[in-house]
Amino acid sequence: MISALNQLVDLVEEHLSEELDVGRLAGSLGTTEYHLRRMFSSLAGMPLSEYVRRRRMTLAAAEVVRGEGDLLGIAVRYGYGSGEAFGRAFRAVHGAGPGDVRRDGGPLRTQPQLRFRLTVEGSTPMDTRLVDRPAFRLVGHAVRVPLIHRGVNPHIQEHIASLPLSEHQRLKDLGNTVPEGLLQVSDDVDPDGREGTELTYLHGVAVSGDTPVPEGLDVIEVPAGRWAVFRTSGPHPQALQSTWAATATEWFPSNPWRLRPGPSAVSVLDRTDDFTTATCELWLPVEPG
Repeated sequence: MISALNQLVDLVEEHLSEELDVGRLAGSLGTTEYHLRRMFSSLAGMPLSEYVRRRRMTLAAAEVVRGEGDLLGIAVRYGYGSGEAFGRAFRAVHGAGPGDVRRDGGPLRTQPQLRFRLTVEGSTPMDTRLVDRPAFRLVGHAVRVPLIHRGVNPHIQEHIASLPLSEHQRLKDLGNTVPEGLLQVSDDVDPDGREGTELTYLHGVAVSGDTPVPEGLDVIEVPAGRWAVFRTSGPHPQALQSTWAATATEWFPSNPWRLRPGPSAVSVLDRTDDFTTATCELWLPVEPG
């Protein structure tokens, strides 16, 4: 995976003025575009699309400062059809328009070319098992919320708090398969993992594929497949979020598995009354890498 990411970075440099065919590269490397994008954003700390924009604007800024041709010509060279679109992208990266930078020589914010390296530190113990599951359903109450990487997501908190206590118990009684208990389900997540993009959050339980679903509940159909299950314990949600991050930085680069599209789920096995400490299982859909 580290080699694949570095080849992706090289491809970005070769085609900064063109649309990237990430799917074709992923196929040639024996992986998928979905997994490649998810791993890139997790390890680089930014979506692939943002990295491409920053690199384009880094090189474009050098041409702007050197006075190499008119601004529209530079815009076209870096894949922008108009000076206005180029100006917006330039300002978003550098904090000033290209005309101002040409006149004043700055400000400039440079994005160096990335290079991925694997450092095995064992800083995060990975208590993991692999589970094959037949098709099942995730049922409960779903809502669209923005993606927030760190800390508690207030939109999810508000959604859960809006449900009466009796509904939590009704869902618990409905669940009849693994993952067990009340689940925190994330689905339809942006492959680039961009902060603020919307995802579907479902507060619910897992049921077998033939279980009748009561009216008024949302359903996510989950096909048969393999899952990597990571057990976490400690301060919540920090321990869970640290383990989630470590799946990208430590587990996937060291194991012959890759993410496949589908929902992920967190099962809370035990927690304190104030939910500041918890033992959880993180379920991620995987396939051979």
